[in-house]
Amino acid sequence: MSTSILSDSVSLGENTRYGEFCVFGENVTIGSGCVIGHAVKIHTGSVIGDNVRIDDNTVIGKLPMKAANSATTKEQTLPPATIKSNCIIGTTVILYRGCSIGEKVLVADLATVRENVSVGDFTIVGRGVTIENFCKVGRYCKLESNVYLCAYSTLEDRVFVAPCTATSNDNYMGRSEERFKHFKGVTIKKGGRIGVNSTILPGKVIGADSMVAGGALVTKDTPEGKIVAGSPAKVWREVDSDQLLKNQGWPE
Repeated sequence: MSTSILSDSVSLGENTRYGEFCVFGENVTIGSGCVIGHAVKIHTGSVIGDNVRIDDNTVIGKLPMKAANSATTKEQTLPPATIKSNCIIGTTVILYRGCSIGEKVLVADLATVRENVSVGDFTIVGRGVTIENFCKVGRYCKLESNVYLCAYSTLEDRVFVAPCTATSNDNYMGRSEERFKHFKGVTIKKGGRIGVNSTILPGKVIGADSMVAGGALVTKDTPEGKIVAGSPAKVWREVDSDQLLKNQGWPE
């Protein structure tokens, strides 16, 4: 006898299989050829494409929690979580209701993707990455282990973010109503690259094809095609021509 619990309204595609102790809620749709591990929880209405792998102990479609003094979590009706085809979702991942994962995305173990977040096709979300709410991550991006992407941030296509990068959206650190006039995440333009253990302060814009050196503290917008380094970060030199996105021969 199976130890898993599936609502009568779950739709399972052909050749999809799942492990023990899974729980699939009402009106969940799972495409064909999926492989779902043990103790996976898929909440009401979630939609999963074809050939998706979801590893053990992962939660899809979790409802957000709202603290009494939260500045970013809102009471709202959210659409179901969606995962398009050919994705790999690691173990102990949490994907919130209201998030959208594109095709051929990898979300590695222990990552969290909040509500009102979209992740574009072919993007890699590394181990332990947190993407907070109201974020947009483009196509062909790579967020390496333990990146923290704060709420209200935008990453355009082909962005690279090295391990342990931290971002912020609140200059007032939770004190006074003044913070709400300036509350803003970070923006990384197309092809921007962020070095290991960098910190980007609220509202800053990383220019297209700009590179932030490892350990830098970004306190100002960075110019397109320049390398910035230091604390605070300052322009060092231009990005080498052979490193520019336009010279890689990659598809748009």
